[in-house]
Parts: sequence; C-alpha cells; structure tokens
Amino acid sequence: MAAIEFAGFLPILLLVALAAIQLGIAGYASLQANSAARAGARIESQEAYRGQCTAAGEAAMSGWLVSRGGTVTCSDGDIVTATATVPVPSLIPGFTFGPIEKSVAMPSDDVP
Repeated sequence: MAAIEFAGFLPILLLVALAAIQLGIAGYASLQANSAARAGARIESQEAYRGQCTAAGEAAMSGWLVSRGGTVTCSDGDIVTATATVPVPSLIPGFTFGPIEKSVAMPSDDVP
C-alpha cells in the first residue's frame, strides 16, 4: 500500500525538484549577467582599455551562457553603461523564460 502511495506522489516530488533546480539556474543566470555587466563597464570606463567592453563582459560570463546567446553591449561617454543580456535555459519542456538583462553605469576616467 505504501508503494502505491509513493508511486502516486512521485510525479509531484519530481516536479518540485525540477522547479527548485530551475530557480537555481535562473539565479545563476542573473549573477552571471550582473558580473558580465560590471566587468564590461569597468573595462570600458578606463581610457587605456576603451573598446574592449564586450570582450571583457563575455569573458566574465560562463561559456555555456555565451554559447546560448549571452551578450554584452556598451555605450560610451562621460558615464559608461554596459548591459548584459543572458538567456535562462529551461529544464521544463514547453516552458520558456525571457532573458535576464542587467545594466551597470560607471564614470569614465577621461581627463579633460
């Protein structure tokens, strides 16, 4: 009797476990987006490294997120802004999640 109850409850346990893992992946993608935006803005704000924002941001991101379409874009000026867009991979078939986007702004070190 206990085996039948367990077999009936097993799909619910599996669904809860997949949801917990999916939440962890979404959190990881958010951390990666934040790290990539920070690294890109930090590099772009330094005059000696201007123009290397995208490469620095993507280097700060996990390779499997970059291969799935993670990108870093930058804007130049007195305040440098780097925006990282990271896709959230889905474990649950049929469900898709939008990408996570994080932006970081830092002052440029240009000396007038």
